[in-house]
Amino acid sequence: MTVLNLDCRHGLAMLPDNSVDAVVCDPPYGLSFMGKKWDYDVPAVDIWAECLRVLKPGGYLLAFAGTRTQHRMAVRIEDAGFEIRDMIAWVYGSGFPKHQSALKPALEPITMARKPAPRATLLNIDACRVETDELANKIYNNSGANLTWGGTYGKGVVYGNAIGRYPANLIHDGSDEVLALFPDSAGSGGSVPNVKISGYGDGAVGTGSAEYLGGERTKVDCGTGSAARFFYCAKASKRDRNEGLEAFDAVMRQTVATSGLSKNGDGSPLNQEATAKNPHPTVKPTDLMRYLCRLVTPPGGLIVDPFAGSGSTGKAATLEGFQFVGFELDPQYAAIANARIDAARAIMGAV
Repeated sequence: MTVLNLDCRHGLAMLPDNSVDAVVCDPPYGLSFMGKKWDYDVPAVDIWAECLRVLKPGGYLLAFAGTRTQHRMAVRIEDAGFEIRDMIAWVYGSGFPKHQSALKPALEPITMARKPAPRATLLNIDACRVETDELANKIYNNSGANLTWGGTYGKGVVYGNAIGRYPANLIHDGSDEVLALFPDSAGSGGSVPNVKISGYGDGAVGTGSAEYLGGERTKVDCGTGSAARFFYCAKASKRDRNEGLEAFDAVMRQTVATSGLSKNGDGSPLNQEATAKNPHPTVKPTDLMRYLCRLVTPPGGLIVDPFAGSGSTGKAATLEGFQFVGFELDPQYAAIANARIDAARAIMGAV
């Protein structure tokens, strides 16, 4: 569980072929964000080719991108040999327009790609289902009695699941701005046949058999409220970005002494009395990164982040019980990342 202060090209070269379970990263978007030199372009094909090499066959890559440069990111990932499987939309309400020639940013695309393999690699669907307290997943007969949670009918069509809704390729932050985009919806789940279930116990989901009982098909109730409830909500916390950095001034004094960098990351003098903070400009919510790590990584698997930044992927991987290694070119951000990961490790050790 560490972030190495290395160019990712050198870091990835240290890893054996087919040794990594997943790559989850927030790479440069190629927007010259805040004039940062590291953001002058999206990563080159050779970097993605190294990610492909170290991934196990069928392993997934998740890479954030900007809406203006998503096409360049996806094409370079594909040119490296990946299969593009989907695009996840991360929708948030905290963006602000940079100029009247631009729209307010409210969405970041996440390219989902996979290393080719003879057999399709399944996602960890059950670990990422959208929780619900509604009756959305129960199946009823004509009298209203609950027959079962879930079930397989006909040609393998599953109606409902007791552990939540199937994950979608949209995730939101639950902010008022985002929730306002979704209409109120009764969310009818349609209808299912009236059947007699065999091979199931209450709460079980499996491969039993179903005998059609005839009569009208029964409507499934999916509750009422905002349609946002159908999608995973990864809430951002104000303390999230600084969590684990309470004693970081001492760490940064040592970093500054050896590297000449300032804590503020912009060449300004170090303020040793300032409250510790994470100056990275694009910190992702830990809840979001935990969800993405769970989605594509087997239990106990190894996640690599070639663009570790301030360590959001590493913190998330640690809290989810995965192995992790990241690479970060900026020594200041690498130090911050390791401090955040150490704090997450302490949390896991106390559980």
